Amino acid sequence: MTTPDHPSPAPQPASTAKDLIYRSPLALVAGVLLLALACWLGFDALVRGHGRTPWLALAALILAVPLVIAFTLRPAVFAGEDRLRVRNPFRVITLPWGEIASLRSGYTNEVVADSGTKYQLWAIPVSLRARKKAARGQSRAAAASRRGERPGGPGGFGVFGASGAGGDVPARAETDKVMHDLRQTLERRGDAPSAQGEVTVRWAYEVVAPAVAGAVLLGILLAVG
Repeated sequence: MTTPDHPSPAPQPASTAKDLIYRSPLALVAGVLLLALACWLGFDALVRGHGRTPWLALAALILAVPLVIAFTLRPAVFAGEDRLRVRNPFRVITLPWGEIASLRSGYTNEVVADSGTKYQLWAIPVSLRARKKAARGQSRAAAASRRGERPGGPGGFGVFGASGAGGDVPARAETDKVMHDLRQTLERRGDAPSAQGEVTVRWAYEVVAPAVAGAVLLGILLAVG
């Protein structure tokens, strides 16, 4: 008598790499400071205010807090193996790599879908100052190379550091490095079967709704006088 064969277990899906998350550190710091200031002033008005002042402070908080969060703490870009997810102040855009036409950098960084629609990358702001600093570093390194010198002088140290390839001065601005990495991922994953699909856009009602409610309440209080 033979025992029945047990069915082989279903293959487990391969573990996917975690998404790379890009955010603006300066925006995060500014958001925390603005929220702390708003809460301090707002709660002080709520506790010590008289007449309509507490209600005006409450309405202003309901309006201001979601907007500060939306423009500072919320923006992020999530780069996965199959798609790029862009979390902007009021929308979340999911773009499979196969649906992305290009990633552009000008005065702002943006992703362009195959349909021609452009979406700004709020979490990756452009720093013209950093670009100029990197350009100056590249021009100085090129001049030193033409003279047959190591960047930074005979000892190889100085404004360009000890590496002779940039040292203290980056080869490109940090956000330009991020865009370069995203373009490399687009080239690598753009034709992958799992990176195809449709572009989806979802409005962030969790941000829009309280901000609108605060604006309406503040408008009513100001109109009533």
